[in-house]
Amino acid sequence: MLDISDIKAGYGPANILQGISMTMGKGEIVAVLGSNGVGKSTLNNVISGIIPAREGSIRFEGQEICGSAPRSIVEAGISQVPEGRRIFPNLSVKENLELGAFRRAGARMKQNFERICDIFPRLRERLSQQAGTLSGGEQQMLAIGRGLMAEPKLLILDEPSLGLSPIMVEEMFNLIEKINAEGLAILLVEQNVIQSLGIAKRAYVLEQGRFVLEGPAMEMLADPRLRQTYLGM
Repeated sequence: MLDISDIKAGYGPANILQGISMTMGKGEIVAVLGSNGVGKSTLNNVISGIIPAREGSIRFEGQEICGSAPRSIVEAGISQVPEGRRIFPNLSVKENLELGAFRRAGARMKQNFERICDIFPRLRERLSQQAGTLSGGEQQMLAIGRGLMAEPKLLILDEPSLGLSPIMVEEMFNLIEKINAEGLAILLVEQNVIQSLGIAKRAYVLEQGRFVLEGPAMEMLADPRLRQTYLGM
């Protein structure tokens, strides 16, 4: 479904991504793990067309999308839920969700709206409420729901557990598994190693703009290099 080959990208004269390659199949959860500042969000933004790649190729369902405009990438079926949620705080929950269908699936907005409310019942209870007054966990649900309104084939989640309570983190990962069970491919970009590997099929570890580890998630969890670096074991 997604084939990234030798991507280099960055800001100003510096490359943040140093020539990385990865693949994703249909229906997979693939985790990209790493600390702050190693290039995770840069990778997301390159896939989404927000930051141009300087070298390399990105193919989605066999079509080259590297260099395409962000709106074209959304129309192709890729939605990103960015770090920090970035909802529209002064708009209602309902208005935020409707904006998710602006570039794709607008004709099926009503059906998708009902589906999102079924996945996130708390949002149904708060449709007229200003989004900025929601709790952190509810705002994350809204951000994911907005991404799902476009009927993506691939959903990119950038640090969905960031700033959430432990109970809310558990609920969020359960919801991600539930969404994936419907067949949606998910690129999960996270610092939460244990829970990300618990739901992912495969994983990549990013350090200083390069993938230093990759493989099946359960094998990665047992890898002594990952356990020492990220788990202190």
